[in-house]
Amino acid sequence: MSQTPRPQELSIRLMDTHAGGDVSRIVLGGITPLPGDTVRAQMEYLRDDADGLRKLLLEEPYGIPEMSVDLIVPASDARAEAGYIIMEVMGYPIYSGSNTICTATAVLEAGLVPKQEGRQRFMLEAPAGLVQIEALVENGVVEAITCEGLPSYIDTYKASLHVPSIGDVTYSVAYSGGFYALVDATELGFMLVAEEERRLAECAHKIVEAIQAERGFSHYTLGDVGPLPFLHFMGPVEQVADDFYRSRSATYVHPGVICRSTTGTGTSARLALMNHEGRIQPGDKLETVSLRETGFIGEFTGTRQEGTHQVVDNTITGKAHVLARSDIIINCEDPLVECAGLHHILSTGQGSSDE
Repeated sequence: MSQTPRPQELSIRLMDTHAGGDVSRIVLGGITPLPGDTVRAQMEYLRDDADGLRKLLLEEPYGIPEMSVDLIVPASDARAEAGYIIMEVMGYPIYSGSNTICTATAVLEAGLVPKQEGRQRFMLEAPAGLVQIEALVENGVVEAITCEGLPSYIDTYKASLHVPSIGDVTYSVAYSGGFYALVDATELGFMLVAEEERRLAECAHKIVEAIQAERGFSHYTLGDVGPLPFLHFMGPVEQVADDFYRSRSATYVHPGVICRSTTGTGTSARLALMNHEGRIQPGDKLETVSLRETGFIGEFTGTRQEGTHQVVDNTITGKAHVLARSDIIINCEDPLVECAGLHHILSTGQGSSDE
């Protein structure tokens, strides 16, 4: 009696991590090498020809939209230890602070970069380019990651528009890896506590839709990067010490989704605004505190002029925690699993994705 051969089993090797509550799934193995001579080019291939990986890991039955995915790929710059491609529900951001913190922790925990006790420095390559990393390792545990935030600047300061069912809203716009609308939470009646999460998401969606309908934004070197996607709610700023500030914050990234963390790029945007308003000096730090009482610390390290924009250089510090190490099984015969846009990049071996 003949038996029907089983389909070849395919799997993806993951390390699940979180920074500030935002879960990042680090893909360590199971994906074939991608075309492209830079990390940015590999990202564009994944986006245009293999978006199935992002969808698979962020949708049921494997994931949820609130998560992020980071695929480890070879770096194109010899100075970097590894490259990484960031995938989120809204697409492929060229940079993310929380994803960088998680990825840097994962490459240390997976042994791709050997751990050194104390402070160690190395580089990763994001689609945005090289990122300097400083890791603090104590008793073999990665206690903190400090990464460069993207150069950030204020595009629009205190504009106003009418938002249906909300009223007149005052907002500023910063670029910090994506364009962010920055709004005063108190003016909109929010205290930035966990119980407000659903209402914050609904309010942010209406404001973002209204801004998108009214105007677009262009980066001074990147040009048109699409409609403004993000909104950051700003709580009152408290001065904790001469050079240290703290503020409650919440970041909207997608319909229905408020990030668990305050986000690294959101924190960079806040630093750009504080600099624009003359409220912060080089060396000063801002801790943004989330609805879940987690925080990232942004440090304002300096400014420089880029055309008409005063650009803020900054770093973001946070801690990532490892949640799980796992191999997920990809069964393309499962009616809940969509392998379109995915099957051609799945590896039949178990080597790491950068082999």
